[in-house]
Amino acid sequence: MNELNNIVSKFAIRGTVNEIKPLGEGLINDTYKVLTAEADQPDYVLQRVNHIVFPDVDMVMRNIAAVTGHIRKKLEEKGEKDIDRKVLTFIPLKEDNTKLYALVDGKYWRIMVFIPDAITKQAVNPESSRAAGKAFGNFQAMLADIPVQLGETIKDFHNMEFRLQQLREVVKADPVGRVSEPQVQEMLQQIDARAEEMCKAERMGREGTLPKRVCHCDTKVNNMMFDKNDNVLCVIDLDTVMPNFIFSDYGDFLRTGANVVAEDCPDMDKVQFNVEIFKAFTEGYLSSAASFLTRVEIENLPYAVKLFPYMQCVRFLWDYLSGDKYWKCQYPEHNFVRANNQLHLLLSIEKHENEMNDFIKKCLCR
Repeated sequence: MNELNNIVSKFAIRGTVNEIKPLGEGLINDTYKVLTAEADQPDYVLQRVNHIVFPDVDMVMRNIAAVTGHIRKKLEEKGEKDIDRKVLTFIPLKEDNTKLYALVDGKYWRIMVFIPDAITKQAVNPESSRAAGKAFGNFQAMLADIPVQLGETIKDFHNMEFRLQQLREVVKADPVGRVSEPQVQEMLQQIDARAEEMCKAERMGREGTLPKRVCHCDTKVNNMMFDKNDNVLCVIDLDTVMPNFIFSDYGDFLRTGANVVAEDCPDMDKVQFNVEIFKAFTEGYLSSAASFLTRVEIENLPYAVKLFPYMQCVRFLWDYLSGDKYWKCQYPEHNFVRANNQLHLLLSIEKHENEMNDFIKKCLCR
C-alpha cells in the first residue's frame, strides 16, 4: 500500500490517511476507498483511470470538471441542501490546484470525496426504473445550457454507421475464420436487413433535425447513488459524459434494464423485453427531460429502444469475428451468445413497437 499512499499524498485531501482498501468490482478502472483517521474529515475514493479505454485522460477530466462545476452551480441556484452528496467532488493536486489527476509511473490517478450513507442498486423494477429515468433526464436537463463544448472521450462510441463499418471490415478480413459459420451468416443477414433503419440518427444529425446533447452514455441503474430512503442523490461514473444524441442515454438504459435476463444468457427463449420497465423509465425520463427535448427526439424514443440492442449485437459479433479481443470471454462462443442474446432482445422489442409508439403519443398529449 506504500505506492497508493504515495499517490494519495499528491492530492490536496483533508485528514490523515488511516487505511486504503479495494472498493467495488469495476471492469474498467481500479478503485480504492481511502479512510481517514479523523471523524470530522471525509473519506475518499482513489481511482486509476484506464487510459487504454480513455486515451485522452486530460480531456476526460476537463469534461468532468466542467460537468460537475455546472451541476453544482445549478444546485446552488435552486437552494438545494446537502450539495456535496448530490454532485461528485474531485480533489486537485497539491502542487497544481487546476489539475484533477496525477500521472505516476505511466498510470493516471484521481481522487474524489466518498459520499457517505449512499448505496448503488443492481436490481431493476418499475420503481427504480422510474427513478433512474427521472435522474438521467434531470442530469441532461441541468447540462442543456452548459457553456463549454465537451470533448468526445471515446470517438464514435455510439455511432451506428461506424460500428457497422467496423463489422464489415472484419467480415472482409475474417482474421480467425469464423465468418463462414452458418449461425454467423444468419445473424449477418438479420443485421443487414435493418442497417439502413438503424443509421437513421446519423442521417438526421447531418440533416440538422436531431441535435447533439451532453449525455452520460453509460446509463445503468448502478451508475446512480441512492440515499437510505431510496431517493436518487446523484449520477456517477462520468468518464463517458460527452456530446451525443439523447438516444444514447435513453436507449442504453433500456437495453440492459428491460431485458428480463442477463445479456449473456444462452437460453434465447428466455430473452424478453419488459414493456413495463420501458413505460416506467419513459415516464420518469420525460418528467425531467421534456422541458428541453424537441418533439422529434421524443417521437423517436421507440427507435432508440431498438437501436441499442442492435448496436450491441453488432459490437459483440464484431468482437467474436475479431477473435475476442475487446470483451473478456468465459468460453469460445461467449461473444456470439452475447450477440445472439441482443438480437433476440431486438426481435422481442419489435413485437412491442406499436405499443411503444402509442405510449409515446399519449405522453406527448399530456
